[in-house]
Amino acid sequence: MKRNEFDYTVQDAQGSKVEPVSLETFDFEKYHQYELSLREKCRSFWNSEEGVAVYRRFRAPGVFAYACKDMQLSLELQLGALHESMKYKADIPNFLEPWYGIGTITGAFGLEYIWEENQAPATKPRFSSIKQALEYDYQPVEKTEIGKHILNMIEFFLEKTQGKIPMSLTDTQSPINMASYLISIDKLFLEMYDNPEDYTTLLSVLSELLIAFSKKQQELIGDVLVYPGHGFASSREFRGIGMSDDVSLMISDEFFEKLEIPFREEVGSAFGGCAFHSCGNWARKIPAVKKIKNLIMVDGAFSAETDPDPNDAEPFAEEFCDTGIILNARIVGDVESICAQVEKLWRPGMKLIVVTYCQTPDEQEEVYHRIHEICGC
Repeated sequence: MKRNEFDYTVQDAQGSKVEPVSLETFDFEKYHQYELSLREKCRSFWNSEEGVAVYRRFRAPGVFAYACKDMQLSLELQLGALHESMKYKADIPNFLEPWYGIGTITGAFGLEYIWEENQAPATKPRFSSIKQALEYDYQPVEKTEIGKHILNMIEFFLEKTQGKIPMSLTDTQSPINMASYLISIDKLFLEMYDNPEDYTTLLSVLSELLIAFSKKQQELIGDVLVYPGHGFASSREFRGIGMSDDVSLMISDEFFEKLEIPFREEVGSAFGGCAFHSCGNWARKIPAVKKIKNLIMVDGAFSAETDPDPNDAEPFAEEFCDTGIILNARIVGDVESICAQVEKLWRPGMKLIVVTYCQTPDEQEEVYHRIHEICGC
């Protein structure tokens, strides 16, 4: 087994180098049939009480940086990823994503993207207090430049792919994550203590904006929509909405349960449940996260090549066994590294998705069979 450590020199530790594939040369019918061939596996896994599924994620790094500004380049890079993905044995197919930065909902409050060369778009907080944010004449996200771009991207993707390729919603952030883009995080945390009523009012507004814009996307994407989306293994046979929730790790469990969970449940209830993602090691947060009533999936990194502060496997196996909640385990590494983590994560009663990033089809073939052997299914 090679040394397992995070490589700070690469653009995207979870990315796969792919070449763009033009709209004229991509075989849409072939990918459509490939996705259909895996739907029964996805349906069976989703409806089971326990089991394992393997997902070889293909993430084209440029799509999550500069390329998101160019709809055609983003699509052709993603088609390149889909084309390559068919060579890698897996149970869950890859999908398109109309990704356009993580500050989507902030556009409702007048924020615009900041573009640095070759980087993903960024936002800068514009309000000094929650009161100031609530006094702003915010508008529906679909009326903002950011929102319009995302909806136009969805329509472009659908038109150019003949409506045959699975697609997710754009990147979805939790209410507290969105609040931290509007107000500097030090001030936000102080107001959480000093002004909880306005704080929850802000989260309520953000949740309503998020639900409305997500439903707008859902209506546009239609039958090819996959759930829960973005960084989660996703399928048309799955349900729920995935939300990135990194900021919540910096608050107490008491505040998380009292001030945060109701809004996650509200968003999740509109889409068949919610899926929780955080970067880094969030094992200590598991008991609080499990109190989300409509929690259907959680995501975490389980190797140092995936994240510089990965999770320990044992707490996740212990806490999520026999719950019906799916663990989406991202593991960058070679065959031995992946299998060592799966052995720690698996036990009867688990619902486990192993997300791999193997470099070759042969390596993926080997790890696919070994994962299923370890889990006995």
